[in-house]
Amino acid sequence: MREPDMQKLDELVGRLVNDIGASMSGALVVLGDQIGIFKAMADGTPRSVADLAAKTKVRERYMQEWLSAQAAAGYVTFHEETDQFSLTPEQAMIFAEENSPAFFVGAFEVVQSVWMDEPRIAEAFRTGKGVGWHEHSTCLFRGTERFFRSGYNAHLVNEWIPSLDGVEEKLKKGANVADVGCGHGASTILMAQAFPASRFTGFDYHRPSVERATAAAKDAGVANRVTFRQSAAGEYPGHDYDLVAMFDCLHDMGDPVGAGRHVKDTLARDGTWMIVEPFAHDRLKDNLNPVGRVYYGASTMICTPASLSQEVGLGLGAQAGEMKLRKVALDAGFTHFRRAAETPFNMVFEVRTQTH
Repeated sequence: MREPDMQKLDELVGRLVNDIGASMSGALVVLGDQIGIFKAMADGTPRSVADLAAKTKVRERYMQEWLSAQAAAGYVTFHEETDQFSLTPEQAMIFAEENSPAFFVGAFEVVQSVWMDEPRIAEAFRTGKGVGWHEHSTCLFRGTERFFRSGYNAHLVNEWIPSLDGVEEKLKKGANVADVGCGHGASTILMAQAFPASRFTGFDYHRPSVERATAAAKDAGVANRVTFRQSAAGEYPGHDYDLVAMFDCLHDMGDPVGAGRHVKDTLARDGTWMIVEPFAHDRLKDNLNPVGRVYYGASTMICTPASLSQEVGLGLGAQAGEMKLRKVALDAGFTHFRRAAETPFNMVFEVRTQTH
């Protein structure tokens, strides 16, 4: 065995110290969110430990330690001259403002579920079997909805839908839309709020998610135009849909080609299949970056086990890339496949059987 390069060893140890700190900070973010500390600091007013402890009804000694740790992470701001703590506007957008386009707390809840569910994934590694979404901790469902909702708030209505040929015009006039793999319904409800002339049906195989989405639609005041139903992606009912959307879920499916064939059968003649998937390049070496690191981790612990738990078990993974996704669409019988939009976290594809 070669002798280690001590400089490289020190650099790796330094990265590990940062990663351990990030892991600890993530748990504290979830804790602060659950207790309501971030919301109590949302207005940006500097407050003492005692003030924040009283406002959130927690013990002062715990508050001191939590604030100190978050200040060390750069997640809250410490004012040395007054011995107070606050959130900057940027920190508030990320940790306290639920509907902010940069809200990030949900991502930490996803990480929480990964730690909780690790024994199940370890067993799947040994047996080769999968782990379905419904077998994960409930914080995965909540975290996924809260995290992805911020991206949808930022891009779905103003960027992604306008990037699809003719779709925005149809939605404004009144279209029939299916949101397949809708989860808690964040994407479905957002589209319904933006396009009041259209009708929307969200489908998901997970009944508790369907129930949560139904309640969310009622709370949002769109229940008269939005329906949620339990159904697998390859079996959802209906036909002549002007738009079938799949947000960050195609790669989780055991048989994405079969799901695509069902989309083709249920679309209107000039309908569009919108596929939103995690951003990825086609070659592994091009994904070895911070975003790829997050997505490969999630794919290992969540997405690939989900696919392998189902029939066919294609196991695309969260870093499938455009070439593999294109092949899925073409194998399903579509002839038009175009990358319509992208962000650092997502790719949006327009899929049809004919061009306009």
